[in-house]
Amino acid sequence: MGFWAFMVISCLLIPVIMLIFGKLFSKTAPKKINYIFGYRTSRSMKNEQTWEFAHRQLGKIWERFSIALLPISVLPLIFVIGRSEDAIGTVGAIICFFQIAVIFVSIIIVETLLKRNFDENGNKI
Repeated sequence: MGFWAFMVISCLLIPVIMLIFGKLFSKTAPKKINYIFGYRTSRSMKNEQTWEFAHRQLGKIWERFSIALLPISVLPLIFVIGRSEDAIGTVGAIICFFQIAVIFVSIIIVETLLKRNFDENGNKI
């Protein structure tokens, strides 16, 4: 039961972090464009306008995705309560891979939105 509880907590980390940063980024981006913290892509770091836009969009997306991910991350683990560590670990790994795929999808969405709203130099279209 201890490994199962560990796996539930582990599988909730990504959605909870996405929810926290989603709420934070949807309201405000990091003050200055930097290479350490925030949504850092060449397109988002063109200027302050693209930086703010990217964070606002990522925040909204992560808020929605994280709320959807919370039950998706816990429900499959309910079906493996009391099973072997291998079964629990396999289900946990599948959940984590799915969560990572969701993060990549959110990046693709934000980059597409940046491309639709800003030209190559970061000027609003």
